[in-house]
Order: sequence, then structure tokens, then C-alpha cells
Amino acid sequence: MRLSTGFKAVCLLLAASVMLVQQAAADDNSPNLIRDVETETMLRTFEMPVWRAAGLDPNALHFYIVQDPQLNSFVAGGQNIFMNTGTIERAERPNELVGITAHETGHIAGGHLARFQAEMKDATIKAIIAMVVGGAAAVAGGQPGGIGGAMAGGEGVGERSFLSFSVAQEGAADHAALSFLDKTHQSSKGLLDFFDILEPEELLSAARQDPYLRTHPLTSERIDYVRQHVAHSPYTNNPDPPQWIAMLNNVKAKLHGFLDPPAETLAKYPASDKSVPARYARTIAYYRIPELDKALAEIDGLIHDEPNNPYFWELKGQILFDNGRVAEAVAPYQRAVALNDAPLMRVELAQVELETNDPALLPKALAQLSSAVAFESDNPDAWHFLAIAYGRSNNIGMAALSLAEEGMANGDYKTAIQQAQRARKLLPAGPQRQRAQDIYSQAKQLRDKS
Repeated sequence: MRLSTGFKAVCLLLAASVMLVQQAAADDNSPNLIRDVETETMLRTFEMPVWRAAGLDPNALHFYIVQDPQLNSFVAGGQNIFMNTGTIERAERPNELVGITAHETGHIAGGHLARFQAEMKDATIKAIIAMVVGGAAAVAGGQPGGIGGAMAGGEGVGERSFLSFSVAQEGAADHAALSFLDKTHQSSKGLLDFFDILEPEELLSAARQDPYLRTHPLTSERIDYVRQHVAHSPYTNNPDPPQWIAMLNNVKAKLHGFLDPPAETLAKYPASDKSVPARYARTIAYYRIPELDKALAEIDGLIHDEPNNPYFWELKGQILFDNGRVAEAVAPYQRAVALNDAPLMRVELAQVELETNDPALLPKALAQLSSAVAFESDNPDAWHFLAIAYGRSNNIGMAALSLAEEGMANGDYKTAIQQAQRARKLLPAGPQRQRAQDIYSQAKQLRDKS
């Protein structure tokens, strides 16, 4: 799991999992975007039946995880679902996350984002997070007037209401969520439990509310409607699949391991606790201290017990990589990708292969990245590593095109224009040169608008 501190480092991938990037500019207080294959896979697994019931294409939907201890989940910028780490950490069972995300799916399926498309047309993921977290910070700081500034500062993509839904839309999303859950024979009690957590906060000041309430107006009628459905649905008592429970417990342990102080993690998951989540959390805490021998002993034990768990192999690779043992990290990453070839995992493996400076691994890294960017198109680091791979392969035109793509993903339109111009001159006639021309034109338009 990797953590990007601020927007200057957004989506930074150094290896497999979350790491606190300490070298961000001191004055950059922007929120952190977490990229983690395990967490994203868990959320997609939980929500896949709902998406299919809603008639949505799962390949078109993306999860983005924001490091924030408060409860919040929202949709923006198309079929993008954002969820705070605090929402995951406070979930007691998978069904709660299923219910929350089913509601957000209701907004997507109901076309409730249509009126925001003009504002969101050119918004980057980092701008969306800036808008939401910046606005929440302004409210929490007792500066409601600061919300507009935070929103305007999010690359000019909207007003305070841009993520807000009407009570009618919220009710429609509830109705859709309950329908999706019934179609998939899942309990709707998780959504009700989430509302029960939030209901007492309705009487609090905005600064003391979880941010979810500022964009999702909650009413007693909505809660009663869901409560009635829970009381009469034949699926209310249907349990979560056991494997989902294990996934959630592991992810929660992982988040605590990476985001809490190591001493706090070791107190929460003492050595006397021999469960898999506890051993997982301790591995991460030892790695962060760092106590390398203890971390490797813990992760090797987990791999021995669960040799087909890709995320244990991924974590071992990260531990080795971040401690300078780059060549040794290749095999664990390769095993992780063999078990889960998620695009983000392939980006991580490719970076490690590039860092070895082994010419024999260069074609493999190039193939991994060329495939991964089809899905990770908004990941600037995937494009950055691809530019390196093309550069080392002496394909300077494609290296320039990849740097132009990186600039677009970062919202760095000056770099995008410069590199697209280079690519146009270096590439032969064909789709790649046309793509460079498209980036050049789009980046100029966006630069002039900003």
C-alpha cells in the first residue's frame, strides 16, 4: 500500500503498498490518496454484484481511497467512488461497506451527476479530493466562507453544491440501493447501521459532523424508509460470505499498520494474538520501525500459511525493496502478480524491475507498463515509469508521449504541451502521433482556462 502526501506527489507509487511519503513540500497540506491493490480489490469484490444488478460496467468504475479518519464516501467525476479510510476502519462487517457503496451506485445509475458534468469535464482526481477535503477543513475550522475558496482552489471545478445532492436524489439513491441489494440477495441492514451512526450527528454543528452529512442530507423519512425495508426484506438476515469477512479484517489491520504509529499498532495487535490480521499488522509495524528481521520473520510465516495470498508476497517485496534489497524484491513481486495481475500491481512490479538496472528485465517492465496504463490512465507514475522504460529502449518518441501523458494526469499542462510537441516531431505518422496532437491541443485549452 502506498500513500501519496499532497497533490505534488499524488498517486506516487514507489512499490507495492502504502508508505508515508515524508519528502512532500512542507507547505503542502493537501489530502493523501492511497493506492492499494488489496483494498481496492476488496471494495470491488464487495460491490461487483451490485454494479451488475445496476446494469453498470464494472470496468468503467473506479475506487479512490482518501486518507481521512472521518466517515465519508461520495461519487464524482464520472463513475468514480471515493471512500475515506475512516469509513473502512469503522466498518464492523462487509455488509456496511456494501450498503454505503450501493447508495453511491444509486447516484451513478440514477444519473444524479449529470448536472455536474460541465464543471467536472476536465477535473482531475486530485482536484476532486481538494474540493471535498478542503471544504470539510474550512467547515471544521469554523470558516464556512472558506469553503468557496477551497472549492475554487480545486482547479476551478465547481461550487460548494457541486458534490451535494438534493433530499429527493438521496431518497432515489436509497431506493435504488435497496433494490440492488434485494436483487443480489444481500441484507440492507448495513446501510441502516450506517445511517444510525450518522443520525445523532444531525443535531451537531457542521464543524462536528462527519463530512458525509454535508453532501448527503439525511432525514428521518429516509431512515424510516430504510428501516421499514430492513424489517420486511427476506434477505435481512443473510450473512456476509466468510471470505469477505477475512478480507475486511486483513484490510483493516493493514490500514492500522500503515496509518497508526507503530507502537499503537503493536499495542492493538499484541504478540499473543496469533490471528492472521494481527500478524499482518505487526509485520507492517516492524517494517516501519524499522525492525527488518522481525518484519521478514512475520511475513515469511504468513506466506508459509497462505502461499497463494498475493498481498503477503507484495508486502515482502516492498519490505525488501524499501530496504535496498532491490534484486531480492523482484521474485516476491513477480509471485504477487502471478496471483493477482491487477494493473496497479503490474506497475509496482515494473518499477522494481526498472530499479534493478538489469537489461534482461527491461522488456518485461515495458510490457507490464504498456498493458497497465490502459486501466491506470490517470496514474502519473505509471506513465513516468513507462517513459523511463521507453527511454532505456531508445524509443525517445514514445518516451516523450508517455511524459506528456504524465503531465496530463498530474494537471501539469506546461509539461504536457512541451512533451507532446516533442512527441509530434519524433513519432511517425499513426495513432501515437495523433495522440500527441490531441494531448497538445487539450493541454493548451486547459492551460488557457486555468
